[in-house]
Amino acid sequence: MIYTVSEASQKLGIPSSTIRFYDKHGLLPFVERSPSGVRMFTDADVEQLQNILMLKNAGFSVKEIAQFVRLENEGDTSLLPRLEMLKHRCSHVEAEIIRLQNVLKVLTQKCRCYEIALGK
Repeated sequence: MIYTVSEASQKLGIPSSTIRFYDKHGLLPFVERSPSGVRMFTDADVEQLQNILMLKNAGFSVKEIAQFVRLENEGDTSLLPRLEMLKHRCSHVEAEIIRLQNVLKVLTQKCRCYEIALGK
């Protein structure tokens, strides 16, 4: 099936402007265009966009995502650098989880102090 930018954005639950932004920054080199220049997304392209969104949600910068996409286009010869990028990001996410757990602990302690002061 072929999707327009609007249809792909609806399918992914993101604004069309996000897809256009990603395209402008070279993250969508795999997307074909019609003779009139309209982007034509396949199911595989939409899946690739989902992967890009996952990378963005994981904290990758646009520059890092562009690098990851370029590496993916190289095929299996780039498995190691992609793995290293993912492991590096995992370390950052784990550190952020620990930081947030510490923040939650402090907030919970503060809440408990206020509850005691209020007699709850």
